[in-house]
Amino acid sequence: MNISDASKFLQNNHDAVLTTFRRDGAAQMSIVTVGALEDGVAFTTTEGRAKLHNLVRNHRCSILVSGSSWRPYLVLEGSAQIISQNNHDRESWLHTLRKIYVSASGQDHPNWNEYDEAMIKDKRVGVKIVAEKLYGTL
Repeated sequence: MNISDASKFLQNNHDAVLTTFRRDGAAQMSIVTVGALEDGVAFTTTEGRAKLHNLVRNHRCSILVSGSSWRPYLVLEGSAQIISQNNHDRESWLHTLRKIYVSASGQDHPNWNEYDEAMIKDKRVGVKIVAEKLYGTL
């Protein structure tokens, strides 16, 4: 299975459980809403969240994307790429956050300027997970 095989599933399924790893190696799990983005899946979070701190320290992670009844499902194991104000220019950062929003919600935001202002105020960060291993019951 590859990401293109999973893309149809990801168009209609956005509920996910992300697993990152704490400093002591223990798993930390978070519920996130995801969308397909290029060669992976992506979500946004705020700078203060444990999942982001864990991913900055250790990019390794897994994410399970589920259908509404928990089947079918797709698991991506791989590495997270962090898209933030700190490592991207403002325009590309906001553009990526917009792409994540559209992919995860299936629609445009009614007011992109308002959306951008909220992303700046909330200190939002995009996280894209690129799969090294894919499996599931598609």
